[in-house]
Amino acid sequence: MVTLKVKQNKAPKAEKAEKKEKNEKVISSHDSRIESVIKRPRITEKATFSASKNVYVFEVSLEANKMEVARAIRHVYSVTPQKVRIVTIPSKRVFVRGTWGIKKGGRKAYVYLKKGDKIEIV
Repeated sequence: MVTLKVKQNKAPKAEKAEKKEKNEKVISSHDSRIESVIKRPRITEKATFSASKNVYVFEVSLEANKMEVARAIRHVYSVTPQKVRIVTIPSKRVFVRGTWGIKKGGRKAYVYLKKGDKIEIV
C-alpha cells in the first residue's frame, strides 16, 4: 500500500499580502535614506520640455543607484517609474569676474513615467 502526503499550501492571496507587508517594512525602516536620495527637482529649460513627454529630471546624491531613486520617487510622489537613467555631471572650470573658479558637478536622474502619470513640481 502506498500512502501519499499532501502538502497544503497557503492561499496565493495570503502570500502576496505577507510579501507586501515585508516590502512596506523595508521602506519604512529606510525613510531617512529614501528622503536623502533625491535632493531637488532640476528645473531647466530642457527638463521643462521633457516633462511634457513624461520624463522628469531630479538632482540625486552621488551614492544613489537606479533602484533607490525609483523607490524614493514611489515613496515621495506616489508614482511608479517605468525607467530611471542616471547621469554624472562633471565639474567644470569657469571664468567669472576676472577669476577662475570651479562649477560643482553632481548627478541627475531622468525618471520616465507611463502615459497618464504626473508629478506636480511646485
